[in-house]
Amino acid sequence: MRPITGADELDLFTRFPYVINHELADDLTEGRRRPEWMWVALRGDRLLARLAWWSRPDGDAPQLLDILDLDDSLPEAERLDIGERLLRTATAATLTPGSTHPEYGRFIPPDWREDPAARRAVEDRMTVAERTGAQLFVERLRLEWKPGTEIAPPGDRLTFRPLKNPDDPAELIDLMTAVLDGTLDAHGRDDLTRMSPREAATAHYEEEFAHYSSPRDWWRIAELPDGEPVGFVIPAHNGYNATIAYIAVLPAHRGRGYIDELLAEGTRVLAEQDVPRVRAATDLGNVPMAAAFRRAGYVNFERAINMTWASAVLS
Repeated sequence: MRPITGADELDLFTRFPYVINHELADDLTEGRRRPEWMWVALRGDRLLARLAWWSRPDGDAPQLLDILDLDDSLPEAERLDIGERLLRTATAATLTPGSTHPEYGRFIPPDWREDPAARRAVEDRMTVAERTGAQLFVERLRLEWKPGTEIAPPGDRLTFRPLKNPDDPAELIDLMTAVLDGTLDAHGRDDLTRMSPREAATAHYEEEFAHYSSPRDWWRIAELPDGEPVGFVIPAHNGYNATIAYIAVLPAHRGRGYIDELLAEGTRVLAEQDVPRVRAATDLGNVPMAAAFRRAGYVNFERAINMTWASAVLS
């Protein structure tokens, strides 16, 4: 069990199929991955298991465990034991004792529960993580809009504008703070158990949106004719795809269908950039948001699971 030596071993590392294999070479080049964060379990030259962490290019420590694969042809007990040993070994060598475990995330088929082979693969990987103390945090829908799908024309209820000062996040953070009241988002709700709404909004902005290289003048605030804000949408490019990174309606204005106009505006901004697709995601349990995406022509092409560890990394 060892980390790969570098990009020269990507052919070895990608022997197992996975939907982000094609991104790994660029991730290494751009600093989103490091060879010492990409581990393999081998028997001779046979790949038995693999895992990898990811971070933003300026990150000095892993931020997400997003690859964990097993040789599904091995007997169940053997493949689970190898996966567990690899995860424990790589964690001990890679993560700082006492630090927080990065979340584990995996993209999975939308019908994974109905497909026996897919279900076994998903549950095996969850079992490996569970054996080291992880538990399921949330299941999410991954959504996609394709060019040619109709976008609802602008209505007359709302007007849209960019931030007053794109270089000053205060206006957006104020709105992000307000929309946490009554949020259905699992990550947002978890944040509120550990910090104030303002702290949660600021951390979200600094950890995600501040890193986007796409223009901030894409971001839109929705207002009533009298200038009262109703909500906002953040169309962006996350380095992989155009995405609706965040969309929300302020609590006082929920339940009036404004979400559809916000989503149409955000999609329109990205469609005008001639992108090949627009991606988005929402929690499986966020039924109103999922319904809004369906109405806007977004297709559920994948799901994702997120698992978390309650305890710190052991020494």
